[in-house]
Amino acid sequence: MIRLALRQFRASAWTAAAGLGAVAAVVVATRPHLADAASAARRACAPAAQCPALSAFALDNTPARTVAGLVVIVAPALIGAFWGAPLVARELEAGTHRLVWAQSVRPARWLATKLAVAGTATVLATALLSALVTWWAGPLDDAAAAVYGTFDQRDLVPIGYALFALACGVTAGLVTRRTLPAMAVTLAGLVAARIVVTEWLRPLVAAPRVVSVPLDPDTTGYGAGGNILLGIGPSTLQPAPPDLPNAWIQSVHIVDSAGTPLTDQVLTAACPTIGGEGPGGPAGPVPEAVRQRMHDCVVRIGERYHQVVTYQPDGRYWTFQWWELALFTAATAVLIGYACRRLRRP
Repeated sequence: MIRLALRQFRASAWTAAAGLGAVAAVVVATRPHLADAASAARRACAPAAQCPALSAFALDNTPARTVAGLVVIVAPALIGAFWGAPLVARELEAGTHRLVWAQSVRPARWLATKLAVAGTATVLATALLSALVTWWAGPLDDAAAAVYGTFDQRDLVPIGYALFALACGVTAGLVTRRTLPAMAVTLAGLVAARIVVTEWLRPLVAAPRVVSVPLDPDTTGYGAGGNILLGIGPSTLQPAPPDLPNAWIQSVHIVDSAGTPLTDQVLTAACPTIGGEGPGGPAGPVPEAVRQRMHDCVVRIGERYHQVVTYQPDGRYWTFQWWELALFTAATAVLIGYACRRLRRP
């Protein structure tokens, strides 16, 4: 049975090996250049604490860093859709599973063998891909000083995502008994799980630290916060978060000494013209008069209000990594358990 499972998985394994080989070739060819450029930027700034050259290096290479991250993000989805979903659904759809079961191979052993082969390949492929990208992006990540910004693209968590996607695909295949619907369900399930964990569960892992800092008139702007997924909030003052390298900034609020948030009424009373003047053009600079009025507005608000920042320090990065890996591994086990029970049904 193991030999049969390996033979059936051979094409997928070769495809993954070719993809990993291509990624490894790019990584080996370009990583020395990144390391040299990062070292040159540090030498240009030493011994200054702030390094504009290093920030420019990170900014200039943002597109390459983004592409590398997308490769890791997409890999679990591809594994779930093209390895997990067809693993069982294709045989149920074609009826070839009956031939195996007729040869004294129990359904549970049949499923366990196929999962062992696909699961081992998933762990090896994802771990190698994550290791390559993490090593390649090391100079860029150090320069950007924002490890949580690429949290789901580095180190351990991609392995958990890939295992969950594989199990989701297998379970969807057993339920739908059709390959294409199972692929769609797998992708939707992976995206939904990632959103729930990122937006609601991960922030609950550890109590954030809190720091209070004065409003800075030179870095505080005005606009709306939020995102398309969770909604755009009303326009208000938008202070820049303090300089906390590699920290995960969870929230920034403007409050008074009693902890009361800044209201629209207070903001409008202190700054009657705020929000009523725009820039000089669609992409033009802000007129100096408008900039000065904004500066004076923040100074007046800052007499009574300050910003409160909640954040996770960089020292908890590995705590979050191990926790999320454990969570998705546990979810994988639940899905596999359900799949086994489902397979036993007549």
